Amino acid sequence: MSGNPPFKADHVGSFLRPKEIHDARKKHHNEEVSAAELRAVEDEAIRGIVKFQEDLGLKGITDGEFRRTFFHVDFLTQLDGVVEEGGIQVKFHRKDSEIEYAPPVMKVKAKIRHSRPIQLADFEFLKSVVTKGTPKVTIPSPTMLHFRGGRNSIDETVYPDMDEFYADVTKAYADEIRSLAAAGCTYLQLDDTNLAYLCDPKLREATRARGDDPDELPRMYARWINACIADRPDTMTVCVHLCRGNFRSYWAAEGGYEPVAEALFQELAVDGYFLEYDDDRSGDFRPLRHVPKGKTVVLGLVTTKLEKLESKDDIKRRIGEAAQYMPLEQLALSPQCGFSSTVHGNEIAVQAQADKLQLVIDVAREIWGDI
Repeated sequence: MSGNPPFKADHVGSFLRPKEIHDARKKHHNEEVSAAELRAVEDEAIRGIVKFQEDLGLKGITDGEFRRTFFHVDFLTQLDGVVEEGGIQVKFHRKDSEIEYAPPVMKVKAKIRHSRPIQLADFEFLKSVVTKGTPKVTIPSPTMLHFRGGRNSIDETVYPDMDEFYADVTKAYADEIRSLAAAGCTYLQLDDTNLAYLCDPKLREATRARGDDPDELPRMYARWINACIADRPDTMTVCVHLCRGNFRSYWAAEGGYEPVAEALFQELAVDGYFLEYDDDRSGDFRPLRHVPKGKTVVLGLVTTKLEKLESKDDIKRRIGEAAQYMPLEQLALSPQCGFSSTVHGNEIAVQAQADKLQLVIDVAREIWGDI
């Protein structure tokens, strides 16, 4: 086993939900089973997905995000002051079609406070069932409370001064991270769509039109995230995953990393980066020239959106291309995103999920040896 995470063969976090969870969620919604009964079903499913990961040979082990409906909403709405309020129609794309969907919109209606641990019980259960490897916790980036709506999503009567908003969110995140660290969490991932969305020319223009500077936002977000994780212990690895949208195998944004590269790699004080590189939407590898020594880039070269299995030779070739811009020993491999960023899941088979993870492991072993 290689040393600290991220590991040479790793993954983003979410997995396709088994039928038992879908059924139990529906029954709970219809008040046919209690919250405790739903959690018992989730517990059993998490035991299964942990064994699945361990049997494959993965070293970073998640709970599959089996207790969540959305990768971000379920966490953020547990902060005091954050409410879910309707949705905004978003166009999601793939090569042959597009769909419209209205993800939940979050609004800040009162002071942000961390009145209780959010992921603590979930982490403690995950830790109790992991027999080998490192339990990994995934939480949304704090930027998810700002970018989607900007100033308009934050009540001006509550936060007339945005600096106070940033400070309160920072304290809330620091409190959450402190509770996880105290429980023994050593691997934390922040899921951030917004730094990736700021690579998309259309979304950059929309950001400018609402009064934000798309060139300054990545730097501000880097400072904000840094403040949130500043007090983490030396034993905790923190990574960030950049995502361009992942809903039922459709995506929302495109564009290479160049517009955010300097802020992302030079100013954001995380240990590693999970980067989407599964198709030409993500641009080339030249932005990796900004990655300093001591940081790991996990190349998401295996798509979670399509069932077709990539070839080993193609993946190795692309890793070689990336290694022209940064040392090979600072690179790692993963799928490009989770398999189920929302409860709906991507449109692939459970077996394809296993095959793609096995491919990641096999290629990583052939390139780096110890994963």
